[in-house]
Amino acid sequence: MKILANDRISKKGIDILEKAGFDVHCVHVAPQQLENYINQNQIEVLLVRSATKVRKALIDNCPSLRIIGRGGIGMDNIDVAYARKKGLSVINTPGASSISVAELVFAHLFGATRFLHEANRNMPLEGDLHFNTLKKNYSGGRELRGKTLGIIGFGKIGKEVAKIAFGCGMHVIATPPEDDNASVTLSFHNGQHITLDVDIKDKEQVIAQSDYLSLHVPAQSRYLIDSKEIAMMKDGVGIVNTARGGVINESALLEGIESGKVAFAALDVFEKEPTPAISVLMNPKISLSPHIGGATLEAQDRIGIALANQVLASLKKA
Repeated sequence: MKILANDRISKKGIDILEKAGFDVHCVHVAPQQLENYINQNQIEVLLVRSATKVRKALIDNCPSLRIIGRGGIGMDNIDVAYARKKGLSVINTPGASSISVAELVFAHLFGATRFLHEANRNMPLEGDLHFNTLKKNYSGGRELRGKTLGIIGFGKIGKEVAKIAFGCGMHVIATPPEDDNASVTLSFHNGQHITLDVDIKDKEQVIAQSDYLSLHVPAQSRYLIDSKEIAMMKDGVGIVNTARGGVINESALLEGIESGKVAFAALDVFEKEPTPAISVLMNPKISLSPHIGGATLEAQDRIGIALANQVLASLKKA
């Protein structure tokens, strides 16, 4: 059986599949060539991340496909219902990258509240001549301890974010959880653990009461955060989006930053990805990263292993 890992898979995942006798193709095939590649090579399993789109036309025109696997939690790049209707197995790895995304949220929060994203831009340019000016400019940072973090989308990633927030001494509020479990368990290196409850509120309350907002929702058909929602927020709010582009109206966000309503934003995803708006990229109040939420070595290993094991499990069921 031939497997195409079109958006990479870790060596640990490859090893599991090859040990089971599969021929794994680890190449990236361009969208316009993907159909031909699958058919010419009789690919039966297609493994993707967020970059590759698996739509109805590809599913219809590639009769050899039996399994579509998505490394990660969101499957908005796959026509899941249609694929399953056609008899294909569709799998994903919803928990494998949660820790990585959560840690990136706090990388942005720590950096933005202490102006590190700005300082790292300006120190190489002006640090030798205007050191004291920069020191003055960036001396008004804020601590996270004691502040309220609002989480919109309280699933696997949202819960990992809550764990780190509790460890930082923050008050955590969140929208209703997906699994009706409003608590998180913090585990420590020495085997100790503690379970803490999260304050659950409706979306409007979370938006209005948070010092910082972190978004963890799937792709939306309309903006989740627009001018109306920004107007509801506290003055000086910070907003982090590691979820999906299009969740925030970037024009409204820029207006909020310009007015001072929004102190900063941190974006790992963008409306016009992979060509984000220049006005967003150049704004000094926005901390930026290129959609790397789940892109750690540890997460890649977990994703690869989880995908490989699910492929094997799916074939056993067939």
